[in-house]
Amino acid sequence: MITITSTKELEDFCSYARNFPYVTIDTEFLREKTYYAKLCLIQLAVPGKTDRDAVLIDPLRDNELSLEPLFELLKNKSVVKVFHSCRQDLEIIYNLGGFIPEPLFDTQVAAMVCNFGDQVSYEKLVEKIVKTSVDKTSRFTDWSRRPLTSSQEKYALADVTHLRDIYENLAAQISETGRQSWINQEMNILQSHQTYDVNPREVWRKVKVRSNSPKFLAVVRELAAFRELLAIERDIPRARVFKDDVLLEIASSRPNSVEDLLKGRLQIREFRDEVVSAGILKSISKGVNCATEDLPKGWDNKDNRQINAALADLLRVLLKAKAEEFGVSQKLIASVSELDELARGQRNLTFLSGWRYDVFGKLATRLCEGEIGLTAKGSSVSVFELSATITV
Repeated sequence: MITITSTKELEDFCSYARNFPYVTIDTEFLREKTYYAKLCLIQLAVPGKTDRDAVLIDPLRDNELSLEPLFELLKNKSVVKVFHSCRQDLEIIYNLGGFIPEPLFDTQVAAMVCNFGDQVSYEKLVEKIVKTSVDKTSRFTDWSRRPLTSSQEKYALADVTHLRDIYENLAAQISETGRQSWINQEMNILQSHQTYDVNPREVWRKVKVRSNSPKFLAVVRELAAFRELLAIERDIPRARVFKDDVLLEIASSRPNSVEDLLKGRLQIREFRDEVVSAGILKSISKGVNCATEDLPKGWDNKDNRQINAALADLLRVLLKAKAEEFGVSQKLIASVSELDELARGQRNLTFLSGWRYDVFGKLATRLCEGEIGLTAKGSSVSVFELSATITV
């Protein structure tokens, strides 16, 4: 087992790896106590079965180790970069190097296209494709501690060695079914800088709110933006500033002073931090005094309708039928919440473009418009044209 700890060793391996059509990659990191993930280990493998063909890169063993040779390899467009569930790995690379590797191949996405189920795990793919198992005992260990144990090293290396067989198997299936364009569309999303750039003014959308009041949402937006910026500045998880339930309580009660803030129902020590308390009060003021034209927009009148429950149920039936017909994961096509939004009247949805539209979106829209109906026979579901409006 080879562990790279110097820039020269990394240069040599990356020079070797450039001769192959693909390289498999994984990372181990920690982020429980930080905003940005702390990179602890990088695993790389190329086609082959010798010790030289799979290595560990330890960025914590030598502060002088430069990752530039690795970045150059990841930028090389003649080498496919293969990951499994690569979102967090790409985020780390983007934050460290300022770029997104390409071309990409995510085996989790490919497995969903190849009918292996929803968000199938690496371990499950190893079992189904490689016909072996992965020792999971080191999965949740502290990857920042040194020295690494032999069990940790063996576990980490297995994450990229088995990935070679998985990639070759899935790539062959994708080629046979002619679905490379589907994979390309998914990889384009993962390769977009917008996927990893954080806009503090937009993070409020991830907070689960019950009120649709623009004024309330304006305060939520300002509080969420302040929290995000402070978390980035201090490199701590956003929940360490204050959690979502605290944010919503503050947005509802809107205290006018530190004294009022400390009298709130949710007493947290962070309120005694002058930067936090001052930032909260300033955010409340900005939200309350937000100009009308800058208020967050709720549902417009056209879409401010209750979900048509019967229609939502029909959409679920149609989704299941089309997913089975094409052998694709339902969740990859559309989520339950997206179906509900379509049944409510929304049309700006992911599955209404690209390959998803061809597979499901076009029929789903026609179903909503009353142009088609569904009929069941045994376990099969069929679509039929509606020549006249039928109401029940």
